Amino acid sequence: MEFREEKQSQSALLGLQHLLAMYSGSILVPIMIASALNYPSAELTYLIATDIFMCGVATLLQLQLWKHLGIGLPVVLGVAFQSVAPLSLIGAKHGNGAMFGALIISGLYVILVSGFFSKIAKLFPKIVTGSVITTIGLTLIPVAIGNMGNNVDKPSVESLILASLTIVIILAVNAFAKGFLKSISILIGLVSGTIIAAFMGQVDFSAVSQAPLIHIPTPFYFGQPRFEISSIIMMCIIATVSLVESTGVYYALADLTDEKLDSKRLRNGYRAEGLAVLLGGIFNTFPYTGFSQNVGLVKLSGIKTRQPIYYTAFFLMILGLIPKFGAVAQIIPSPVLGGGMLVMFGMVALQGMHILNEVDFNTNENHFIIAAVSIAAGVGFNNTNLFSGLPINLQMFLTNGIVMATLFSIILNLVFNRKHN
Repeated sequence: MEFREEKQSQSALLGLQHLLAMYSGSILVPIMIASALNYPSAELTYLIATDIFMCGVATLLQLQLWKHLGIGLPVVLGVAFQSVAPLSLIGAKHGNGAMFGALIISGLYVILVSGFFSKIAKLFPKIVTGSVITTIGLTLIPVAIGNMGNNVDKPSVESLILASLTIVIILAVNAFAKGFLKSISILIGLVSGTIIAAFMGQVDFSAVSQAPLIHIPTPFYFGQPRFEISSIIMMCIIATVSLVESTGVYYALADLTDEKLDSKRLRNGYRAEGLAVLLGGIFNTFPYTGFSQNVGLVKLSGIKTRQPIYYTAFFLMILGLIPKFGAVAQIIPSPVLGGGMLVMFGMVALQGMHILNEVDFNTNENHFIIAAVSIAAGVGFNNTNLFSGLPINLQMFLTNGIVMATLFSIILNLVFNRKHN
């Protein structure tokens, strides 16, 4: 009995580690989208708290190994970074209803195509997933730079100092810490930077004091969904990008845990992800995907079972019911957030490059042109005015770097590697 209790406490501690490793990433997306759409403090508190709760629900769904649902791997789900730009654009252009309506339909889309997608997963090899994830990181770096300057035309010296100190702290943790502390370096940087900012008088605690002690996630909190066609198409494309990214996460975890992934198990994993996105739309949060940073923590800890991740899901759901935890994220000043974003998005880009490093460029020179053109198109077309003469709905697709990198990488891989697919 004592042994079982010791094992349970060890699993709980490991689950807490997984939560801390993904926490900064999970709160960044709602903060970025809410900032772009000028949400007031109370709405942002709801958004963050409900998002944390739904991360737990999404993770729990994916942990299952049921007949028709769940990948059954130690995977943690968080909000997809690739959703930031399109959701911000949809929200600004068509309103909250269109944004969450598009998410609901994209979740249904994932559920419907899960069987088909599981059979064509071989069409998304590392040359595709590596190019897409690299582009995700590179296209988000300018957002980090904007926050470092407090999103104003003439950033103050204080903003630059705060952003720089945050980055220095993150780098110092990575240089001198080991193991788990190193894996949460960004979270440590955000907390430390906020403390420094508080001494400089640049932290507003009003959001925490005004947040309720407890809340229950509410369906359609931001109003009834609207189903606007161009927004739906955009989010279905983003959902496909997330599936490509998640495929890489699933295979990496399968390798670590010596599990076999067949098309049926992949289908069930995609279904669980689609259901999570659908629920995200209903409860007015955002789409979910497998978090690659938690794959690294599985490798670091050497614990390859799902039990610690059940604790992670449970802890996330508890935190999500307490809005004051969500409100705490709001006190982080933009320059501190920008410093953390810079490192995080750089790491996302490097994660993609790490995947590309596993691609055999020596025996297949076509891989060079696939990666080169896909990443160049993704970074170059992102928010460009090149297509300003085209209809606005078409611009929404062509100026989204992540969408373009995904389309280019998939099509070029089919063309150049048709004999290998």
